[in-house]
Amino acid sequence: MTVVDPETQSSAPTGSTVAGPSSWVSELEEEVGDLPLSTRLSIADALTLGNAICGFMAVYFTTTGVLVPHLMGTSDGAMSKHSAAGAVTLMLLASVFDLFDGLVARKLRSSAMGAELDNLSDLISFGLAPAYFVIVWGIVSDDAHGKVAALAAVMVVLAVVLRLARFSCTTLRDGVFQGMPSPFGAMTVVSLVLLELPFIPTVLGVVGVAWLMVSRVEYPKPRGRLALITFCWTLVSMGCLIAWTLNVPGGHGLLQAGAALQCCAAAVIPCFATTRRVNTFRANRREARTQAAR
Repeated sequence: MTVVDPETQSSAPTGSTVAGPSSWVSELEEEVGDLPLSTRLSIADALTLGNAICGFMAVYFTTTGVLVPHLMGTSDGAMSKHSAAGAVTLMLLASVFDLFDGLVARKLRSSAMGAELDNLSDLISFGLAPAYFVIVWGIVSDDAHGKVAALAAVMVVLAVVLRLARFSCTTLRDGVFQGMPSPFGAMTVVSLVLLELPFIPTVLGVVGVAWLMVSRVEYPKPRGRLALITFCWTLVSMGCLIAWTLNVPGGHGLLQAGAALQCCAAAVIPCFATTRRVNTFRANRREARTQAAR
């Protein structure tokens, strides 16, 4: 039904009708009422937004607690313990949100925006936040070179962007990721910095992680028992960070051990995955030869 303004109709030519403001208002209300329920935020989407918030706050902690005191000359060390630990803890919390939003989305409903929100949040928490952490480390560390560190950080961001874009437009067999998952890559990048290795090995390690994220190496998805192991490992990492921050006896050693284990896992998993892939290829080839001989 079209609502016509009497005053407008009186001034319009005979035989024509001119719709008043109430006409398009009613049509707009009808369109809003017809929005599908799938575009409304779900519980999984709320967890994904928590992921994005943690990533942004990690950047904030790195800036206000590490970079700004260094630039103002009030820093008491290369990397402030409290601020660096706070930033890394927030990235770990972001990985927890990222782990559970997928589990909740599979158990409950997921909105049509879920995949897009997840990619955007991952870009903030596991692309921008760790790359910025590397840049600040390159600025505040005595033996580091800011421009080289910035170049390595750019490679991390580009790797995450390319990985997320490829994930959105390709379909893989169920249960695996192609390339190192971005949360795992982000934690490995941060662990390399916290290990306090010389500058060159650290930068090479960061570049290597960036390459693994865009590689074709298959990684298992954290489901079932693996999801529980991942969650427990994240809690242990948070405990190591808290012990390091509070100067608990042996806290620094715990942090170094945790960071070293993270880096070792990042190096060992691709080797196992590659070995398994080669063995599968050889087995298929032998089977094909056997069938051809028959």
